[in-house]
Amino acid sequence: MKPRKIPMRKDIVTGEMFPKKELVRVVRDKEGNVSLDPTSKANGRGAYVGLNRDIAAEAKKRHIFDQAFEMKIPAEFYDELIAYIDHQQARKELFADDDK
Repeated sequence: MKPRKIPMRKDIVTGEMFPKKELVRVVRDKEGNVSLDPTSKANGRGAYVGLNRDIAAEAKKRHIFDQAFEMKIPAEFYDELIAYIDHQQARKELFADDDK
């Protein structure tokens, strides 16, 4: 049996390719609303960022999503992104301990 192909996506901050499950999708819809898309199924233009606090902080510092979506993104969105990534990292560490 052939091994399953792992979908890869590029982190727009670092430019590195990661498995899709290790990234969070940020999407801009037709109305110009920018939001987090944890399911990766929302309609609109998407960009991926790694589930790492340092990467999210770099995205905020460099206003990465302003460039990717060609519009001004409020600082509160970047704060929401960092909080979401912190939460996901905590969950990952918590459930990784349960597997041992």
